[in-house]
Order: sequence, then C-alpha cells, then structure tokens
Amino acid sequence: MEEELKCPVCGSLFREPIILPCSHNVCLPCARTIAVQTPEREQHLPALLQPRAPAAAAATAGAAGPGPAAGSEAECAAGGGGGEHADKLSLHSESDSGYGSYTPSLKSPNGVRVLPLGPAPAGSSSAALPRGAGPSSSLTCPQCHRSASLDPRGLRGFPRNRLLEAIVQRYQQGRAAAKCQLCDRSPPEAATVACEQCEVLYCAACQLKCHPTRGPFAKHRLLPPPSLPGGPGKAAGGARKLPTCADHELENYSMYCVSCGTPVCYQCLEEGKHGQHEVKALGAMWKQHKTQLSQALNGVSDKAKEAKEFLVQLKNILQQIQENGLDYEACLVAQCDALVDALTRQKAKLLTKVTKEREHKLKVVWDQINHCTLKLRQSTGLMEYCLEVIKENDPSGFLQISDALIKRVQVSQEQWVKGALEPKVSAEFDLTLDSEPLLQSIHQLDFIQMKCRVPITVPPVPLLQLEKCCTRNNSVTLAWRMPPFTHNPVEGYILELDDGDGGQFREVYVGKETLCTIDGLHFNSTYNARVKAFNSSGVGPYSKTVVLQTSDVAWFTFDPSSAHRDIVLSNDNQTATCSSYDDRVVLGTAAFSKGVHYWELHVDRYDNHPDPAFGIARINVVKDMMLGKDDKAWAMYVDNNRSWFMHCNSHTSRTEGGVSKGATVGVLLDLNKHSLTFYINGQQQGPPAFENVEGVFMPALSLNRNVQVTLHTGLEVPQSCDCSGFWSHKRENSFELPATIVF
Repeated sequence: MEEELKCPVCGSLFREPIILPCSHNVCLPCARTIAVQTPEREQHLPALLQPRAPAAAAATAGAAGPGPAAGSEAECAAGGGGGEHADKLSLHSESDSGYGSYTPSLKSPNGVRVLPLGPAPAGSSSAALPRGAGPSSSLTCPQCHRSASLDPRGLRGFPRNRLLEAIVQRYQQGRAAAKCQLCDRSPPEAATVACEQCEVLYCAACQLKCHPTRGPFAKHRLLPPPSLPGGPGKAAGGARKLPTCADHELENYSMYCVSCGTPVCYQCLEEGKHGQHEVKALGAMWKQHKTQLSQALNGVSDKAKEAKEFLVQLKNILQQIQENGLDYEACLVAQCDALVDALTRQKAKLLTKVTKEREHKLKVVWDQINHCTLKLRQSTGLMEYCLEVIKENDPSGFLQISDALIKRVQVSQEQWVKGALEPKVSAEFDLTLDSEPLLQSIHQLDFIQMKCRVPITVPPVPLLQLEKCCTRNNSVTLAWRMPPFTHNPVEGYILELDDGDGGQFREVYVGKETLCTIDGLHFNSTYNARVKAFNSSGVGPYSKTVVLQTSDVAWFTFDPSSAHRDIVLSNDNQTATCSSYDDRVVLGTAAFSKGVHYWELHVDRYDNHPDPAFGIARINVVKDMMLGKDDKAWAMYVDNNRSWFMHCNSHTSRTEGGVSKGATVGVLLDLNKHSLTFYINGQQQGPPAFENVEGVFMPALSLNRNVQVTLHTGLEVPQSCDCSGFWSHKRENSFELPATIVF
C-alpha cells in the first residue's frame, strides 16, 4: 500500500495532498514546483479549460482563509521560470472532463515544461499574477500529463485530499509502532524481524537469544515487521674496497708467496716471516693462474659438448619411440575416433536443441511469473488502499475520490482476463531420441583385427559450411568440416586468403580448429578463401573457393584497450571524455589502409574553451599529449573561434570558425587520393588538411576533462567531396553478409 501513499513528484509520502481534475493526487508543495505560467498570447483560454471547482472544494478553499491562499499563489507565480526557447503549451478542449491534455516534452522531468514569466502589470506584485490581468498559470499532472488552468484562487482552488492525508498520518503512526514483544527494556527496542509461524516481533538481540535460526526454528520464516518497508636492493655506488692483510690491517696485499700459496703484504716480507720463501708479484701470479684455469676449462667444455650431443641423441630416440607407438595405435583408433567425433557433434547439436527448448520454456514461465507478480502487487495495493478508504467516515472526502477508485478497481479486474492464470507452456519436453538402431550397429562392430590393412593417405577435400561463413565490418569468418565416413586421420588445416585484390593466396591460419575469424581486412573489398587438410602422409587437396565481401563503410567505436588511462568511455565506448586537465589520446577500433572513410564527432560538452584535436594516427602514437605533436598523428585542433592543422608539432592553415557545445566535427580520410579533410557542422574547414598520407591509420582524438564527444560512424561522405566509388547511403547498423562459393 505504501506506493499508493507516495507523491509521484517527490517520491515521498504525501504532504498536504490536493486532488487534480484528473483524479490524481499531488503534494501541495510539489504542485507549487510544477505549476507553469502561460504566455500572454495563450492567456485567453476557453472557460471549459478551467478546472471544475465543486461546491465542497469551494467551501474548503474559502475556509482556508486568504492568507495561505495568497502565499501559495505567489509561490505558483514565481515557480514558472524557464528559458527563452521553451516549448509552447498546447491545450485541447475536453468538455466532458474539464481539463486539457498535451504531448509532454522529452527535455523536461515528468513532462512538465516551465515557461518564462511575463512582465507583471503596473501596480501589481508577483503574488497577484494568478488573480490579476497578468499571464495565467496552469498545472500539469505528472502521471497522465494532462494540463488544467488555475482559477483566481491558485492552487487552493484544487480540493485537498483530507482522507488521503489521514491515511498517510495513520500509516506513519503504525510504522513507528512496531516494537519488540519480548524485550525486558523500557521502552522496548524497535523490532527488526517478525516470525510468520510464531507471530511474534523480535529485535536483533531477542531474535538471537529467543529465536535462533537452527534446531526447531530452522524452518521458521522470518519477515520484515509490518512497520518496515519491504624489497629493494642496495645501489652500487662507489668502487670496491681493496682487501687488507690479515696480520696488518693497514696494509694491502701486494705480493704472492708461492711456498705458502697465499698473498702477503710488504710488511710481512719486512718482518721476515716469508723471507726464505719464493715470492712473486701478485698481479703476475693472478694472470698465470687465470690462464691455467682457462686451459683446464677448455677440456671440460669439450666433454660437456659431447654429453649434450649424446642427450639430444637419446631424446631423439625417445621421440621416435613415441611416434612409432602412435603410428601403431593410429590404425586401431582411426575409425573409432571418426565415429566418436560424429557422435559427439551430433550430441552437441541435440544438447543445443534441448537447451534452447529449456531456455524458451524458462523464459516464458519467468515472464509469466514477473507479469503476474506485478499485477498481483498492484491489485493487492489497490485493495488495501480501498479498504482504508471505506473505513473513513468523511462522506464528502469519499465522494471526491470514489468514482476514480471504482474505475481503477474495474480496470484492475479486467486485467485478469480468461487464460491469464493458466501456464503458457508445459513442463514436459516433447523430444524423443531413438538410439536403438545406433546401439545395435555399435554392438556389431568387429574389433578382432588389430592392425588396419588400409594404409594412411592424405585427407580428403574439406567441405565449406556456407551457412556459417560470413563477414562483419572488416572481418571474415569461415567454417568447414570433413566429409562423413572419413577414414584417414586429420592433424590440422591450412586456411589461405588472397589480398582482396585478386592477388596471390597466403596462409592466414594453421591449426586443428574448423572455425576461424580473420580481422583487420580492408573495407569494401572482395576476398577469396580456401582450406586444405593435412596429416603425417602429406597435404590434401584444396576446397572450393569461397568469396566474401567486407562491409562498404566502417563501423567502429573508441578502443578502451589502447586508450590512455585517463580517458573515460561510456555509451558502449561511443562517448569519450577525460579525467585529467591535460590532453589525452584515444584511438578507434578500426584501421584503414585504402578506400574512402568518413566519421563525425558530436561535441556533447565544451567548457572553459579547451582545444580538442581530431584526426588520424598510427597505432604507436604518443597518448599523453595533444594529437599531432608527434610524427605519428595528423590532426586539426580547434577552439571556440578558430582551428589549425598540426603534424610533428607544426601548426598550419589557421582558419576562422570554431566549435561549441552541440557542434559536429567531420573527418574525411580519402586513401584513394591520399588526403585528409575536416568539416565543422557540415562545412569544409579550410583546404584539405594533409596530402600524401599513406600507410595504416586509425581514427584518433585528444581531449581533456572540459570536453565530451560522441562518435558517429557508418555515415555518407559529404556532398562537397568528389569521391568516386564511395558508398553514398547511410547505414542504420552493421550487419553480416553471406558468403558465396565459386565452383
């Protein structure tokens, strides 16, 4: 019932609700915010458009006193501000209902359009506008969007729904009254759950203590109470410190005692400890010993090389053993594998049919559940609301809303038409699989012969599956399969594609899959493709050639994977902005190397006069500065007054005319003429920006946080451009093209 007690404008419980001529309710404060003022040229409205004021409503308005009424009218008159380009209010006479209707504007909340205030008459205040000779005011229902003019009493001319106000007050009191029924505290704590079986309200502490969710209480259903709405290393800096003598810490080693086999210092020699020993210079002995070690290592290295060659020989023997074993096994399993593969493919097809049938039945049932649940909730809420209305003892208040409630109840009853409470699908599956003949054939297979008499030969010609071969944008997808009852094993496939110009075929895929998609092809090009299979015996013959035509125009979005980390994408990667005040670059998902391509960028937001740049770039363009500052991008950057072309940080061709919010920037890349041209709002901006552009380019854009743009692709080329052979019709969306086969 709570939804019935909420204002359609503010979404909260009604406060001082008033009844509109269309029988809908709205808060009085909310009515002040949605009241609009009619321009003077629409001031003289037919009398039938004035809201009907019953005697009871007039009495209520009179009892309210002049003070509040004047105040509300002043707020209504002051609340109708708007823009110079607001929509015109169109009222249509409906003499049977006493209110008008109009088509709501998509640019305004709840369909309410706020018109500008007209100048107040001399000697009158803004509060007196609804009463005086100034422009009249009107109110539009936020639910049915029907409009009614206010009489001289303003919003007080609409009757106040005292009955609804009382129900809201009682509902608020009841919502605050739910307390725990087992609390020892005074006052009791607020209840958090209610047990459906025990019919007792519990607070959080009492629920854990008296009603745990285990044991005999485990199956009890707990509901919200009625009162609640549903390590770094050290841097190497200085030079290594020379070692010092162990006996003389202040002396460095300088000599080598051959007898003792140890380095000594000068002081050791003076003390006579090594006086009778053979002593040589430390450096000379160091070089001598290094030479001896190198010679010894040469001998070990030769032996290690021999050992490695021996290990390679052993590993080759292992591989030959494995291959020979597989060859002997292949004769046994070749035919069985073909049967298993065929059965697996058929099983997958059958499982797909079962899955589709199950998903269809589940979807139908869930749709029926959701629809029925929604209707039940609406009907239950309406019933509870009507019962509360019946309990009221205010005849005049009841009669104000009784007609509308009776109609709503009748409409609600008509929704439950015949068949609405019957399931649309059956739980049974009408699918039967007859596998008995196949089982009998399997049991009759003869496994006595352990070696295949037929030698393995090259695979047969693969069969192209045209129903699965297609093109999408600048990518092609091909599918193929082997003929049934193929006895020769297949180790893989080789897919070949030409260059889209009738040139030589080249290998684009080698592997075991039978479905392959090739991306990054030329737009508006015709490609020929063929496939062949291979095994240990060799390569089989080619399949028939299939012809595939790529899309005439490019459909693409911004590329989130290559964009700078400060770029923010939305709207399915078609809208871009930035989180930084510095310029950042984002590329498109398409790459162009030939043909004529045109796309546009709509400026959704333009603040503080930034300089966005539009153009093309290589894949390795620098992305943390303005587009065109390096040698990998060709761009036009523009402010609110003028534009410049830029490449390698060189600015050229300053042209008057800039962008603002709502502007459209077009980019025309003609790779047939190797030129790049820019447009602003459909007009060419200056001369062709760049010529002699060759290679592979991607759409590019640089912007900062003050700009937001939306990308539009698949557009027709501007009429001012003479681009022969270009597709001249705008497409509504990208689509898949079927493949044709050449015999």
